[in-house]
Amino acid sequence: MENSMLREETGGEKGFYKLSWLQRIGFGSGDMAQNLIYNTVSTYLLFFYTNVFGLNPGSAATMFLVVRIIDAVWDPIVGTIVDKHTTRFGKYRGYLILVGLPLSIFAILVFWNGFSGSLLYAYITYVGLSMLYTWINVPYGALNASLTRDNDEITKLTSTRMFLANLGGLAVAYGVPVLVKLFSTDGSWDTKASASGWLITMTIYAVAGFAILIFCFTQTKERVVMEVEKQDEVKVSDLLTEFKRNKPLRVLAFFFITAFAMMSIGNAGGAYYMQYVVKASDSVQWFNALGSIPAFIFLPLVPSIKKAIGKKQLFMVFLGIAVIGMMALYFIPNPQDHVTLVLIAQFIKSTGVIVATGYMWALVPEVISYGELQSGRRISGIVNALTGFFFKFGMALGGVIPGFVLSITGYNANSEAQSAFTQEGILWLVAVLPAILLIVAMIIISKYDITDERYLEISREIESRKDN
Repeated sequence: MENSMLREETGGEKGFYKLSWLQRIGFGSGDMAQNLIYNTVSTYLLFFYTNVFGLNPGSAATMFLVVRIIDAVWDPIVGTIVDKHTTRFGKYRGYLILVGLPLSIFAILVFWNGFSGSLLYAYITYVGLSMLYTWINVPYGALNASLTRDNDEITKLTSTRMFLANLGGLAVAYGVPVLVKLFSTDGSWDTKASASGWLITMTIYAVAGFAILIFCFTQTKERVVMEVEKQDEVKVSDLLTEFKRNKPLRVLAFFFITAFAMMSIGNAGGAYYMQYVVKASDSVQWFNALGSIPAFIFLPLVPSIKKAIGKKQLFMVFLGIAVIGMMALYFIPNPQDHVTLVLIAQFIKSTGVIVATGYMWALVPEVISYGELQSGRRISGIVNALTGFFFKFGMALGGVIPGFVLSITGYNANSEAQSAFTQEGILWLVAVLPAILLIVAMIIISKYDITDERYLEISREIESRKDN
C-alpha cells in the first residue's frame, strides 16, 4: 500500500520514482555544503600551511599522504557502518546532521593559527577533519542511489547536485581570497598577518555549510534501500569482494583516481600560478571563480547532451576540451602581460573538467545496481566507501605531488619572486600533469560498458525479483 501511494505521488513505476525540483535542489544542496569545506581544503590548505601557518612544503605533503593512508582504513569501516545500521532519522540522511556539526567545528580548527608552525596540531586537526568528512560523504553519496532507480531522474539529480556543488565551489574560489583580505589585520591573504582573516572566513563557511546540510536533510528520503533483514549480512570484506566481481565499479574507481588527482593538483597549483607566474594576485579570485562559472552554463545542458551523443562521447568530448585549455595555460607567452588570455584558457579548461567530472557521479548508482543484481544486496555504503577511497587516493596525489614539486624546484614562501625552475614546476602543476592524467582518464572511461539500455534492464530485473 505504501509503495502504491508513493508511486502515485511521484509519478513513477516501482523503484523508478520521480522527484520534485525542491527535492532535487534539496539533495544537491548537500554537495554545495560539503564543497564549502572540501573546496577550501583542496584549493587553499597547502597554501595556508606554507604561507600562513608556517609548515614547509615537504612536511605538508607528507602529512597529506599520511592522512590518505588513514582514510584507506577508515573509509571501508564507515561504508560498513552505514550499510549495517539505520539511524533514527533514516538510512543515510541522518549522518548529515549527526556528523555535520563536528565536521564544521574541525573545519574551523584546521584554519586556526593558534599553534602556528605546530606539525602535531596540523596532523590532529586535519586527520579529524578528513575522518569526519568521510562520515558525511559516504552516506551522502549512498543517498543518491537511494532516491530512485530512474536513469533520467538520476541524471537530473546529478546535474542539479553538481550545479549546486559548483555554486559552493564558486563561493570558495572567489570568496575566500576576498574575505580573507577583508578580515585580515593587514589586508593580505598570503602572510602570517592574515591568520585572523582565514579563521573568520572558514567560520562563516562552516556555519553556512551546516545550515545547508540541515536543509538537505529535510528534503530527502530514502526509497530504494537494502532490506532491513539483510543489513546484518554486511561486513567489511564485502568491499574487496565487490571490487573483484564488479567490473564497472573497477573502471569507475580508477577514473575517480585520475579525475580527482587532476583536480587536486590543478587546484593546489592555481594560487601559486597566479601569484608567481602570472604575477596577478589581485586576479586570483577570478581565476579560481572561472573554475566553477562554466557549471552554471553547461551543467543544465548535460541531460540533453547525454541523450544526443551518449555517455562515453560526453566524457571524451569534454575531457578533450579540458586538455586543450590546460595546454593553452602552459603555452601562453609572458602570461603576466596576457591575463585575459589566462582567464579564457582557465574557462575552457574548467568547462571540460566540470561537465566530465560532474557527470561521473551519475555512474555510481549504476554500479551499485550492477552489484545488487549479482549479490541481491544494495550495499550503497560499501560502494560509496570504495569510490570515496579512490577519489581520496586521487586527492592524496593532489596533495602530495604539489608539495614535493614545490620543494624539489626550490619554492621559497618568504620570497616575492621565484626562480625560473620553480615557475616551470608551478606550470606543470596547473597544466602538464593534469593534462596527462586526463588522457589516462579518457582511456579508462572508454572501458565502461553499462549503457542506458543495460541499466534499465538491470533495474527492472531487480524490481521483478522483489515482486516474486
